[in-house]
Amino acid sequence: CSAKEDIKLMTAEEIYDALLEIGGHRFNHVTISGGNPALIKGIQELVDLFEDKHIYTALETQGSRFQSWMTQIDDLTISPKPPSSGMKTNLEILDSVINQCTFHSLNLKVVIFDDADYDFAKLIHHRYPNIPFYLQVGNPYLDDNVDQPTDKLLERYEQLGDRVMQSSDINHVYVLPQLHTLLWSNKKGV
Repeated sequence: CSAKEDIKLMTAEEIYDALLEIGGHRFNHVTISGGNPALIKGIQELVDLFEDKHIYTALETQGSRFQSWMTQIDDLTISPKPPSSGMKTNLEILDSVINQCTFHSLNLKVVIFDDADYDFAKLIHHRYPNIPFYLQVGNPYLDDNVDQPTDKLLERYEQLGDRVMQSSDINHVYVLPQLHTLLWSNKKGV
C-alpha cells in the first residue's frame, strides 16, 4: 500500500471540529493556504461551512486556477510564483483568474528572494496597478543550523523597504516581512 493511499482526507466538518479542538471559540477567521488550495477537492464545502458558522476566510493561492468558491473568500491573496520558485507564471491564466475574482477582497503578493523576483514583482504590479499589492521578504533561512534567522530576515526586510523607497517605478505597494517567521522563526506547524 502506498503512502498516498494511507492519507485520509478530512471532511469539512472534521476540519471544523479539529479547529474547535485546537482553538475552542477563540477564532473567527481561518486562512486556507499551503501549496495551491485551488487544486484541492472539497474546499467548496469548507468555505460554505465557514460561511454558515460566520467564520471569515482568507485564502492564499498562486493564481493558476480559478474556482467559483474564491468569490466567497473574505480576504483573497493571489501570490504568483516568482522566478526563484523555478515555476513560470502563465500571465494569461493569471489575468483570467483575477478577472473572475471579487475585487473588493482581492490583493496581490509577490515574495522576493532576489533581483529577478523584484523585477517580476514590478511586472505584476504594473500589470494590475489598481489591486492592492504586497511585497514580502522571502525566507532563505529554513535550515535548522542557521544562526539568528529572525535577525537575518529583518535585515532583508529593511533592504527591501529601502529599495522600494528609492524606486520611482514601484509605488503604492506595501512591504511586509513574513510575520509568522518573526514571531515563531522557523518553527514547524504554526
